[in-house]
This record gives sequence, C-alpha cells and structure tokens, in this order.
Amino acid sequence: MFSSELRGVLFQVITSWQVVGITIVLVMYIFLVNYVARAYHRPRFISRSRPRKTKTKAAQAAKSGPKEVTDSTDTNESLGLEEAD
Repeated sequence: MFSSELRGVLFQVITSWQVVGITIVLVMYIFLVNYVARAYHRPRFISRSRPRKTKTKAAQAAKSGPKEVTDSTDTNESLGLEEAD
C-alpha cells in the first residue's frame, strides 16, 4: 500500500525529536489536568454517620415553612429622614 520511500519518511517524522518531545509534553499536560480536576472536585471528607430526618420531621419542617424575621427599627429615623408635619 505504501511505497518504501513513504515509509522511510513517515518513520523519520515520527521518530524526530520534535514530535517525540511534543508528544511527551502533551501526555504530561493531560495527566496534570486530570490530577487537578480530580483533586478539585474530590470532597475533603465524607461524614458517614450524618443524622437523617425521619418522614414525620421532614413533613413538619415543610409545613412550618421559613421563619419570618421582623425588624423593629425604623430605617428612616436612623438616616435622619423623618417626616415633617
């Protein structure tokens, strides 16, 4: 299929120091990127004994909803923007 001259040239291209060097650098770069990606997304520790909510506690928490927070201070008075009569 390939002539002997083409095989010789292809072998010389593949074994040239530039191609070998770039291939090694790319492989090392891929290993580094994979290592950083795994280290970044790995949780630091996993708690195996975390308490789980029972169905009744979860239902009660859903019924009660978020607690309402009230602010008793008047922001207009603190800024000096009282209404004039």
